[in-house]
Amino acid sequence: MSDSDNARPARELVDFIRAEIPLARAMDLHLHDSGEDFLSLAVPLAPNVNDKGCAFGGSLVSLMTLAGWALVELALRRRGLDCDVFVAESDVRYLAPVWGDFRAEARPAEGADWDGFLAALAARGRARVAVACAVPGEDGAPAATLAARFVAKRRG
Repeated sequence: MSDSDNARPARELVDFIRAEIPLARAMDLHLHDSGEDFLSLAVPLAPNVNDKGCAFGGSLVSLMTLAGWALVELALRRRGLDCDVFVAESDVRYLAPVWGDFRAEARPAEGADWDGFLAALAARGRARVAVACAVPGEDGAPAATLAARFVAKRRG
């Protein structure tokens, strides 16, 4: 991850998540990478292991949900918009076991439009955006995926 000023908002958001969401601290969540249209969060396997020695499914879905939420929150913060962001719906698929430390990568879903999302937010004070998240497996293919819609509501 670049240590540039561009990464600062993402690092600050991860600090906020760890401070405000006890599960994120327990998972030992940290920033892996970020850019204008993607965010990647990572965790070590040890606090996220199941009885079989691989990643716990709840940790996989939690990390993907946090990455998707953080992607939307970060896009809003970068634009100076003060909103509450909620996951409205999600669909998770578990495709392969994860045997080591892992990360979740979040991006706008295919066809998602930040400009349309922001225009709806400006017009109605509320908007939805689709986000695609994946946990890459050892071979690079997704070990788990999450398709979600997040809602942003302007505060005040």
